[in-house]
Amino acid sequence: MSTRSNNPQVVVQNAIIAAQSALTLRELRTALSILLPALFGATIHQTAQAIGIGHATVSRLRASFAEPKTDQDNTTKTSWGGRRNALLNLEEEKEFLAPWLEKAEQGVLIVASPIRAALAERVGKPVKASVVYRMLERHGWRKVAPDTRHPKSDPEIQDEWKKNSRKHWKSY
Repeated sequence: MSTRSNNPQVVVQNAIIAAQSALTLRELRTALSILLPALFGATIHQTAQAIGIGHATVSRLRASFAEPKTDQDNTTKTSWGGRRNALLNLEEEKEFLAPWLEKAEQGVLIVASPIRAALAERVGKPVKASVVYRMLERHGWRKVAPDTRHPKSDPEIQDEWKKNSRKHWKSY
């Protein structure tokens, strides 16, 4: 069974004011995450079900109401975005891809497997192919597939060969 909330009366009064003046759904849900347990004795799980969010989000909203977390610019954080598991930062990635970029500009075909091996060596642990593909996409690289026909092919010669080639081959 979940534990019940225990908020000071000042926090409950602030939540009532916040609920009455809420302009966004997030502000209303934040206020309700305080009010439902305090006024009606709802658990975190019941509160989550009532306002349509996960129970972990209810706890997060309650914490943000009590003491809003701010970033370096002194603005309230609203999302969890960012590259929290990056192997290299963007500048390091750009530096890492520089030798391959020079080759690509000269028209050399670049394959992902050597890039993957070099990246694994640089970071000191195995790297999945998807990591390399996402990195290449992040830096504006794209897959260039070969054309469906050879540029030096001659359709007339191919048709002539088809007409005059043997239909059945001898099998020994």
